[in-house]
Amino acid sequence: MRDTISADLAQAALQAAAKRAGEIGVPMSIAVLDAGRALVAFLRMDKALLGSIEIAQAKAYTARTVNSRTADLMAGVQPGGPFYGLEVSHRQPLVVFGGGVPVTIGGEVVGAIGVSGGSAEQDVDVAEAAVLHIESLCA
Repeated sequence: MRDTISADLAQAALQAAAKRAGEIGVPMSIAVLDAGRALVAFLRMDKALLGSIEIAQAKAYTARTVNSRTADLMAGVQPGGPFYGLEVSHRQPLVVFGGGVPVTIGGEVVGAIGVSGGSAEQDVDVAEAAVLHIESLCA
């Protein structure tokens, strides 16, 4: 069993994400965190928005903290929702829109990927491409 994402897998995730971001023509920042939420790998593509640096890391942090895709959190944090206030409940910022995805290998969450720079849908697309690539390498 693996308990955290390796540096090699994190680099492979960055490459897969950057490739997909290039295919859709959107420069992005991409963060890969390990199981303990520490940054393992990071890439800010040329011309990616400066704000995307922190947001990508926050998306990965959120995905690992709650072991869920950040895109799946939006409905629950609305007033009256079961997770209302979640995004302001930690010292570290939590992000409740798309682009953060946990990385699961063999049924175990070993880290997370966060992507920022495009629309929420584009960020999700790129993050999921990276996760699928990692899963294919570990199959």
